Amino acid sequence: MENKKNIVVGICGGIAVYKACQLVSDLVKKDYDVHVIMTKNAIEFANPLTFETLTKNHVISDTFDRTHSSDVRHITLARNADLFVIVPATANIIAKIAAGIADDMLTSTLLPATCPVLIAPAMNSFMYENPITQRNIKTLKEFAYYFVEPEVGLLACGDVGNGKLASNDAIMEEIDNLLVKDKPLLHKKVLVTAGPTIEKMDPVRFLSNHSSGKMGYALARQARYLGADVTLISGPTNLKFPRGIKVVSVESSIEMFEQVQKEYPKQDIMIKAAAVADYTFAEYQPNKIKKAIENTSFKLIKTNDILAYLGSKKANNQVVCGFAMETENLIQNAQDKLKNKGCDILIANQLNQEGAGFNVDTNIVTIITKDNITQLPLLSKDQVAIEVLHKCLEILKRKEESIC
Repeated sequence: MENKKNIVVGICGGIAVYKACQLVSDLVKKDYDVHVIMTKNAIEFANPLTFETLTKNHVISDTFDRTHSSDVRHITLARNADLFVIVPATANIIAKIAAGIADDMLTSTLLPATCPVLIAPAMNSFMYENPITQRNIKTLKEFAYYFVEPEVGLLACGDVGNGKLASNDAIMEEIDNLLVKDKPLLHKKVLVTAGPTIEKMDPVRFLSNHSSGKMGYALARQARYLGADVTLISGPTNLKFPRGIKVVSVESSIEMFEQVQKEYPKQDIMIKAAAVADYTFAEYQPNKIKKAIENTSFKLIKTNDILAYLGSKKANNQVVCGFAMETENLIQNAQDKLKNKGCDILIANQLNQEGAGFNVDTNIVTIITKDNITQLPLLSKDQVAIEVLHKCLEILKRKEESIC
């Protein structure tokens, strides 16, 4: 974030309060300025000192607390907030907000707030599914309140049902999304391929690579934050699917190719970040191949070149972005690939550079177009994704202007 964002976290009385401690800690680690408001019931589950230690800010719980400052505290907090998060949100607080009640510090601060409000419910499944609670949630959604829906799981009461607080990752993802106010990709469609493919030899063995999918998932996530309608075609990874986007799971190169063929005509920007296998087995053996006494060889055949396909099929108002991972002659090989594959933009990174490549959260890339080469420093993959998406949008705008 260019400027430090102010987040007000409202904490209500429920056993999931302990999870809010980790959430607040994660927000502080991302350099957000976090202010916590606790209801009286929340204090029964956690000591305000915990949140004061994490945030370095005074925790407010009493509307008439005059020990901290002389301003009208609930108005000041509301005015300065970039985002309001309520976690865990009980059925009671949801009902009070929906009815416009402001009878404590939390609701009195929330009512005058003009920033986005994110609500993360946590309660017994019968309370959550009660028609009155569902009506209140529907009402708040109609007034543009945002929700991170609860999960199904084991609840504190011993029941198993829908009402478990969403994971910290899910809540953090929505927070990051809501804090991006500039949405330059709004009304644009973005297709991203990510992860490896696996080419099966028999039911036990397969050919693949070390791709984790992290770069592709970062691109999909950041494209959504920037307002795009995102489709992610993902090979097998250990990553959680980004929220709020369409995900198509595939295994083999042919499955990925078929899905790209189906999706590409309706896209504005297509980013092929997947590490698709260049070769697959000529024949699949339905039974496990036994270890041979002598050396054994297997025939490989080339897979479909998805990037070249997109480069040849793209319309005048579509942008194709490819990735190239090299171990030598990075720029020359990348420029050749840009030309040969018909890309508008190519992202090149060198595998033997520390901080770049597979299974890390950072990358060092060079952004190459037909008339420009831009070397980026070591950045997180999310930061790289933002740079790449803005470059794709820049090219897309030029194409659209030339058509007009």
